[in-house]
Amino acid sequence: MKGLNIELYKKMCLVRKAEEMIQYYYSEDGMKTPMHMSMGEEAIAVGVCHALKAKDQIFGTYRSHAIYLAKTQNINDFFAEMYGKDTALLKGKGGSMHMCNPDGGFMGSSGIVASAIPVAVGASFANKMSKNGKYVAVFFGDGATNEGVFWESLNAACLMKLPVLFICEDNGFAVHTPKSEREGYESLTDIVSKFNCHVISEETTDVEVIYNLTQDGIKLMSDTSMPLFLHFRYYRYLEHVGICEDYEAGYRSREEYLKWLERDPVKLQREKLLASGINDMEIKNIESVITEKVMKSITKAKEAPFCRNDELFEGVLV
Repeated sequence: MKGLNIELYKKMCLVRKAEEMIQYYYSEDGMKTPMHMSMGEEAIAVGVCHALKAKDQIFGTYRSHAIYLAKTQNINDFFAEMYGKDTALLKGKGGSMHMCNPDGGFMGSSGIVASAIPVAVGASFANKMSKNGKYVAVFFGDGATNEGVFWESLNAACLMKLPVLFICEDNGFAVHTPKSEREGYESLTDIVSKFNCHVISEETTDVEVIYNLTQDGIKLMSDTSMPLFLHFRYYRYLEHVGICEDYEAGYRSREEYLKWLERDPVKLQREKLLASGINDMEIKNIESVITEKVMKSITKAKEAPFCRNDELFEGVLV
């Protein structure tokens, strides 16, 4: 398992380092896109994506930095898009909220809550019809489960026995509104379990645990031809939109954040590597390689051109 844990750590480290550099450089005003940061949820993104095959497809929301990098590892495209440059696959027209890399299995993300869920179910239906063996995974926050389209999509997927994974990244808030003010039920997973699908729920920040649970879930899907609902808790470290903290806003406390920080997913995985016999110098070497890779991508993105004025509306629906 040592090799697996190194690979998982490398991916989480890439996500964390990329976002730390966004925090560092964002004030330069070169990245003209709103940021919905993934810090705190790296274990979910990496654990689930690592369990999927390369040919499988994923969809996400506006908070998709972690799943984009976990699935594609394409850090050059990531920063080119953040800086709005012509060298990005979307030529800088998508920004942080509309990442897309179909060849890498990242089919798209949306800035509208829950809107990617029915699209993912449609893609899953297409895969089933073409018998290509691909699974579709769609990531969304717990706020998305308050939208009717989530329940309609879940119902359709269960009815048609589609090969789709619904992954609820539950941070307890829909923007600033806690569950207690928006949900008339105690347990989301209890309700979802009434549908004809498999449900796996765990409160963990251990990426290896999430990877293994996802693998178990995919095996269940394969054996039964039923969809899978994965529910994982995490804590959003930063504000809903932006690169800063927001504990002064009053809807949550710094003490709560500090409790979650004690089991930070990246820190936890680093400690696991040390406990497995990998020495600190080896881990630092891994981190240095990743930092260098991220910095090169940022430099490349900064130096890249913007698309031409006459290309501005190409590939854009208006």
